[in-house]
Amino acid sequence: MSELEQKKYPIGKFEPSEPICDVKLDEHIKVIKNFPEKLKSLIEDFTDDQLDTPYREGGWTVRQLVNHIADSHINSFIRFKLAITENNPTIKPYDEAKWAELQDSANMPVKPAMRMIKGTHQRWTALLKTLTNKQFERTFHHPEMNKDYDLRYYLAFYVWHCDHHFAHIQNLKKEKGW
Repeated sequence: MSELEQKKYPIGKFEPSEPICDVKLDEHIKVIKNFPEKLKSLIEDFTDDQLDTPYREGGWTVRQLVNHIADSHINSFIRFKLAITENNPTIKPYDEAKWAELQDSANMPVKPAMRMIKGTHQRWTALLKTLTNKQFERTFHHPEMNKDYDLRYYLAFYVWHCDHHFAHIQNLKKEKGW
């Protein structure tokens, strides 16, 4: 893997383990539950200059990453609810890169995004803990991928997503000696 690829995918690209057993499912729910506090601990002492530092050349800043996490995880939570309440709904994709360039992502303080992440993860965790195995088998259709995803798979993806962006920031912090 090249240095650029390593910076883009510090924990590797998402590769789901099959099957996702109940024990693994519980571990995934704990990651979703604990992620907001873990992220807060990582960035709480960052200055504005540090928040405005890209995690790699040509990459998003820490500020944009935090706002992206808020946007992405809210979308994921909604996709879970759609899949639980509708029969294989088609979800609405969005252009993550364009969202990250919007002023609320690029320039706002991260505290509102962190509050959004905390609240979303609290509700998401509460929802996940109530789902039955049958509900975790429910699906939604992703039109860009032209594929159906079940909620076990999708939860595993979002655990990876948490770890993926956390590693971006953690590696930058280590690299810069912050």
